[in-house]
Amino acid sequence: MERQVILNSEHFELTIKRLCYQLIENHNDFSNTVLIGLQPRGINVLTRIKEHLESILGKEVLCGDLDITFFRDDFRRREIPLIPSATNIDFVIENKNVVIIDDVLYTGRTIRSGLDALLAFGRPDQVELLVMIDRRFQRDLPIQADYIGKMVDTLISERVSVEWKEIEGEDKVVLFTPETNG
Repeated sequence: MERQVILNSEHFELTIKRLCYQLIENHNDFSNTVLIGLQPRGINVLTRIKEHLESILGKEVLCGDLDITFFRDDFRRREIPLIPSATNIDFVIENKNVVIIDDVLYTGRTIRSGLDALLAFGRPDQVELLVMIDRRFQRDLPIQADYIGKMVDTLISERVSVEWKEIEGEDKVVLFTPETNG
């Protein structure tokens, strides 16, 4: 597959900071807002957003990790079984503003699973969605993000990967396109 970097490390950092300021603009001091990262890759986005927000605000922001494994509609359809991660939400979400965070929004099915899983913890006042990458044009469900790092128009055959310096060695977003022999 051909690789094309669509966000380099410099733009990646600027995108994270912009998302943080957008969150602050809408949630002020986060006194009634919590951030929930979807396992597994949304946790990476959450961690970076949390670091920047706490640095800007000078206070702790309530954050949690949400495992959606058993809420997925393809849970029993996979040849290789999914291995659940740990959910870590040690606070009440009842009547709170919740921002669900994930790395890539594609069909909307992961976010739907996240909403189902989230409601097991109570009834939030409002739920918003933050994604690093929004792959437009491929939705199976009518789900849209409130905060978007970058919109990318992709084909079904393409793949988008958000890569992290802590895991892959460099912060960047890569578009993988099948090679054409023509």
